[in-house]
Amino acid sequence: MTMDVGHLGPELALVVGAVAALLTAVFAPRGAQWVTTPVALAATAVSAAWTVRLAVTTPQTLSFERAWALDRVTQGAELIIVAVTVLTLLLAHEWMRTDPRAGEYPAVVLFSATGAMALAGAADTMEVVVGMLLVSVTGYTLAAYHRQSPASVEAGMKYFLIGALTNSLLLIGVIILFGAAGTTNLADSARILALPPEASVALVAAAVTIAVGLAFEIGAVPAHAWLPDVSQAAPVPSAAFLTVAPKVGAVVALGRVLHVLPAVGGWRALVAVLAAATMTLGNLAALWQTDLRRLIGWSSVSQAGYALIAVVVIGRSEMALPALVFFLAGYAAANVAAFAVVAELRGRTRIDDYRGLASQRPALATVLVVALLSLVGIPPLAGFVGKLTLFTAAIDAGYAWLALLAVANTVVSLFYYLRVLGPLYFDEAPAPEPVAVLGRWAGVAAVAAGGAVVAVGLAAGPLLSALAAAQMLP
Repeated sequence: MTMDVGHLGPELALVVGAVAALLTAVFAPRGAQWVTTPVALAATAVSAAWTVRLAVTTPQTLSFERAWALDRVTQGAELIIVAVTVLTLLLAHEWMRTDPRAGEYPAVVLFSATGAMALAGAADTMEVVVGMLLVSVTGYTLAAYHRQSPASVEAGMKYFLIGALTNSLLLIGVIILFGAAGTTNLADSARILALPPEASVALVAAAVTIAVGLAFEIGAVPAHAWLPDVSQAAPVPSAAFLTVAPKVGAVVALGRVLHVLPAVGGWRALVAVLAAATMTLGNLAALWQTDLRRLIGWSSVSQAGYALIAVVVIGRSEMALPALVFFLAGYAAANVAAFAVVAELRGRTRIDDYRGLASQRPALATVLVVALLSLVGIPPLAGFVGKLTLFTAAIDAGYAWLALLAVANTVVSLFYYLRVLGPLYFDEAPAPEPVAVLGRWAGVAAVAAGGAVVAVGLAAGPLLSALAAAQMLP
């Protein structure tokens, strides 16, 4: 059995960084609280470098009594989560400047990122539970961080209540699976459940409760209701983080857990139905939104539906895992870029407030256009390649109907994105002077995220080739 502590280096770097940032916030004077951001950024740099080193030097294997999956899917998810964390910290540096608890914010973000990474690498159902609890508890804090804002507190409360229910369902599913397999280890569960099943009803119950439990952080039906509210009312850096990082970890965890269940449980049909319902509801609800942040929230719901397509076809198509990681990378860059523009514009959120922005802030308008077009799936941006590989994998696995529904939903999404993009360029600005911006750090985050959308799309060939040998252990 491999028990190398270095295999958990990326996660340990974030934990150490979070503790260091918290201690710095405790002892630093009020005017020096900003120092916690560089401390947290240093931790993310170490985490990313450690992840790349493991990907280059270590074969894909199970570690720590086969409770930790050291595979390319885990490492791809870790890099996405770290990148999102970096951009969030840049956005929060100026957004939280006047908050009396600004120094503690980077530490909470790092702890939440650790939970998301734990979900991505969990090869034991108890580790899934631990990762889910860590990312949920810190997520409640991030969502309601502006305690003086009733809307922020309400969003945090909705997030908490839905999370409490779905986390309970996840625990029930883990217990049922333990009863059916006699172990919490996924590798052992796969071996035991591969025998002729005697408890198919139990496996169906386990699949349903685990899927619904993880659907909470994925932002999928039926546990999606928190996402639009958090997108609209939480601090913008928190909204950017919570709509992406937990989703990345939870999607990978769902695929890893369900993959050990035999087909007799019907979990593929279940996830296919959830994917169809999620993408359709998200796109239809977004059509009527007049608030850009809420529109992005419903868009995030629909994107969760697309991501679930990859979960459906894991083990049925060789393209499933590369498509999953690539789609999540493209989605993460685009979603954070859209929120970064909102943050740089000091949180302006009504769609009408963006009329004529291209004439006043052309760089930010360009980033927003790139982000939204990528979410639609316009070439050569990252979202186009991500959706194309997802849909191709679905057809290859025999789910052509799901791919066709996803294409139809993509066409629908174009209408509500154009409601933002059209006035952005073709309407006159309500005021002649340029709109105020937040600051340099947030501007850098917006441009970096927008550049990542383009870069990931243009580098699709090499990235997909690197992911071709990806495995999802066990």
